[in-house]
Amino acid sequence: MTDQSKAIDVQKQDDLAPEGEHTRDRELFVPRADIYETEKEIVVIVDLPGVDPKNVEITLERSVLTIDASPLDEQMEGYSLVYSEYATGDYQRRFVLSDTIDKEKISAQVKNGVLRLQLPKAGAAKTRKIAIN
Repeated sequence: MTDQSKAIDVQKQDDLAPEGEHTRDRELFVPRADIYETEKEIVVIVDLPGVDPKNVEITLERSVLTIDASPLDEQMEGYSLVYSEYATGDYQRRFVLSDTIDKEKISAQVKNGVLRLQLPKAGAAKTRKIAIN
């Protein structure tokens, strides 16, 4: 079974613009993510360049986990922008979690612009070895 065909417990939202109305006058980006699975948990790594941990909001409503983040606006004092190849804006990403995730024990850390979500599997979803009698 390849990694692409392997069933995991997190479904990503399509890489389309997030649903709903955006109330800020900034571009809205869907950040890239990597998803890893171990026996005990699913780990989601999300790139949020320029984002301070205080500017990240993670919500879980029903089975939809939403990440909203805003990078710091860094203006160089005494300079005016003449040319830019890098667009800035807010980030939003949604994931649909299955019932095999223990939603009460989800944890998150942000370090150097990278969000790490740890989604522990519920007891019934953990892989276990069955002894032969």
